Amino acid sequence: MQSEIAQAIKLQHQPVAFVLTEKPPEKAMRFAEGKWGCVMFLAANAARGKTAVISSNNFGCWGGGVGLGFGNRYKDFPGGKECFLRFLSSGNQDWEKGRAVGEMLMGKAGRDFASNFLEGEGYVKNPELTREWLDQLPITDVSPKSVVLMPLAEINPDDEQPESVTFFVNADQLSALVVLANYGRKGRENVAIPWAAACQNIGIMPLEEGRSAHPRAVVGLTDLSARKYVRKLLGEQYLSFAMPWQLFQAMEKDVPGSFLERHSWQSLLE
Repeated sequence: MQSEIAQAIKLQHQPVAFVLTEKPPEKAMRFAEGKWGCVMFLAANAARGKTAVISSNNFGCWGGGVGLGFGNRYKDFPGGKECFLRFLSSGNQDWEKGRAVGEMLMGKAGRDFASNFLEGEGYVKNPELTREWLDQLPITDVSPKSVVLMPLAEINPDDEQPESVTFFVNADQLSALVVLANYGRKGRENVAIPWAAACQNIGIMPLEEGRSAHPRAVVGLTDLSARKYVRKLLGEQYLSFAMPWQLFQAMEKDVPGSFLERHSWQSLLE
């Protein structure tokens, strides 16, 4: 399937389809079972034309397992949920259990992870706010299905329908997509930028929106930790823009006759 939107905004990389299936392709990129990896590395490769498969036993990291819909994997984080709450915020070095786990990680995990575990990533001010954020996260479990991230061009919508479609866009393209998402729809908040991991903003966030009566697009890749993986493959200027399938279809139909054919947008392309 070719995208009218992608052509109109001169998308540099391929749109990525998010597909749930019980029969994933055998010839696809995937993490080895139990091996650490960032899901956004796979998503970026899908934007470069490859197909990737993620299942309940090879989601790369705890956030990736949550992000793609394999339940609350934060319970499997070293030291459990309480250590994760501190890892994301102020660190584990100020309480006995956290220090003990951190010392164990020093000899087994990478230096950066062990350091962040003890000192905290500082992405949230304190564990209490992290807990509130986690409680609001739309955690879901899609098992036994697998997630396939693949170029939209390889999708035949008569045979299968993705859950969502993600574009990797620069500032001008993001601006155009925000306008287009609001172009044919009521209201002024048809696009959301939730604070979450990059994989969550292409995974469970669009999944949640797709189940609502008025689905919104989701802007992401504001995850600083994930950006370093994507920039090596795609470039440093990109954010993600994920559309639930029904919204994507509506936006596709709105391209003809819209601002995308008018002077203001065309002048930005020039």
